[in-house]
Amino acid sequence: MPRKGRCDPNQQEQTDLSGTYTGKMKMGDDAAMDATLTITGNNFTMNAGNNTHSGRIVAVTTCGYTAVTVMPEGANHAHSLRAKKMGTGLTLMSVPGEPEKIMFTTGGGMGRPRKHRTHKPAAPAATTTNPPQQ
Repeated sequence: MPRKGRCDPNQQEQTDLSGTYTGKMKMGDDAAMDATLTITGNNFTMNAGNNTHSGRIVAVTTCGYTAVTVMPEGANHAHSLRAKKMGTGLTLMSVPGEPEKIMFTTGGGMGRPRKHRTHKPAAPAATTTNPPQQ
């Protein structure tokens, strides 16, 4: 029986992230560095600093969430990431529980987290009182 609602979590589709993305890469506690990520089908190449990594990448979208598995050549395990693609930009970040933290973004989001401004209610309008008439 089909599920009612906006999304069926049993429906998924492979997502093609192909493209060349220039941004910042951060692994673990290392400082963020300039990087270029090229994805062609299920293959990727990452150039970051003096390092080049390549391997396999698979992305699947379910209910608006894009899960990504990255398997670098020579690695002994895959990395679980989440992808957010907006226009020509791409952000990849480790999912909670992933032992090795990895982040790549084209949007410059490597700095301190944004502070959301709270809107203070407007001050009540000043009232004028006339002195008592004598």
